[in-house]
Amino acid sequence: MKDRHHNSAGSRSDAPSSPQRRGLLVGLAAGSLGLLPSGTQAAPAAAPSLAIPFYGPHQAGITTPQPYAGLVAAFDVLAENREELRQLFITLTARAEFLMHGGTPPQLDAALPPADSGVLGPIIKPEHLTVTVAVGASLFDGRFGLAALRPNQLVEMEDFPNDALNADLCHGDLMIQFCAETPEEVIHALRDVVKATPDLLAIKWKQEGFAATHGARSGPIGTGRNLLGFKDGTANADVRDDKLMNAYVWVQPDAGEPAWSVGGSYQVVRLVRNFVERWDRTPLSEQEAIFGRARNSGAPLGKADEFDDPGYPADPKGEKVPLDSHIRLANPRTPEATARLIRRGFNYSNGVSKSGQLDMGLLFVAFQSDLALGFIGTQNRLNGEPLEEYIKPFGGGYYFVLPGVAAPGGHLGQRLFADAASLPAPSPRAPAQAASKKG
Repeated sequence: MKDRHHNSAGSRSDAPSSPQRRGLLVGLAAGSLGLLPSGTQAAPAAAPSLAIPFYGPHQAGITTPQPYAGLVAAFDVLAENREELRQLFITLTARAEFLMHGGTPPQLDAALPPADSGVLGPIIKPEHLTVTVAVGASLFDGRFGLAALRPNQLVEMEDFPNDALNADLCHGDLMIQFCAETPEEVIHALRDVVKATPDLLAIKWKQEGFAATHGARSGPIGTGRNLLGFKDGTANADVRDDKLMNAYVWVQPDAGEPAWSVGGSYQVVRLVRNFVERWDRTPLSEQEAIFGRARNSGAPLGKADEFDDPGYPADPKGEKVPLDSHIRLANPRTPEATARLIRRGFNYSNGVSKSGQLDMGLLFVAFQSDLALGFIGTQNRLNGEPLEEYIKPFGGGYYFVLPGVAAPGGHLGQRLFADAASLPAPSPRAPAQAASKKG
């Protein structure tokens, strides 16, 4: 569950600086966007039974069922003014809608680069693909004159005591989360977006992940397990409960947030390495005390079933579930301290570290309507927990997921730009002033 720093100067040096080069790339992007002469438009998809609807009050990829593969990518925005930024969101809307619905990319002259990467073959058939777009605090600096419309709690993620944040793996003007049933599909979607936005976005960092599938062929998967072997997400709020989601996840009209943000949600991304070699040499009884659950069943210690109430009031001294166990600190289940968020995490495996250790861990993703009551409150309770000996957060950031697009013809961020119309245009030489950690 953790982050890194904004380094726009370095990232922007990779952007195309030549007007001719930029024009060529924009032209090629237009091909992939379907902005081509009649007769070369994308054909409608054939019965995309695994397609998740793009349109709605909220973006997909938050309360929709979690598929196997996930990928998060942070970007620097290269747009030079507010109108170019608006065009970026229009482009992202078009690409997300097409990718989630599916179809046949246009066939271009073989002398030109193809319109699509071809990773999924000649016809794109989405398998529960979702594309979820969020903005970072740095988007509300001096470049676009949007500072007055920044969500109240959207700041750069702070360092927590156990963090060792890598500046190259933190923050970003924009965050896009891709989820689907296969790794190929999320990679295809990322490449499509990168190709469609050569002059508007520069990728800053990314992380791929996978969800637990053990038992998928032999029986119900149930709650997934992390790479420490324990079930992860048992206490997640029920995403089918609209009342609960309105309370925990979606920003409401009376929240005191900017009007445009209603229906959106704060997103937390944390890259958390697991020291699996050390963990695998730790006695099982100690592992279970650290988590507060039995490893095999997932039940709270002293209980029989994974979803049993831990019964903290009857265990005030922590004789069954230790007071400093992960589940008890994360969610004490009291009116004053309840984890008001939903998680959508993935495991990751990045190869081998320079010291010859397995580089694997957790791609933590969480959504909440109130960052202080959600992730920050939860993480502050977890500071100093025994599990810290086995984990090290090293990247991620805080973002705000834009409200959904209600119907065709609209675009992501439409209300943001409508509200910005009454604000003064930024000075051409206005210095970029990233939102401070204190907001």
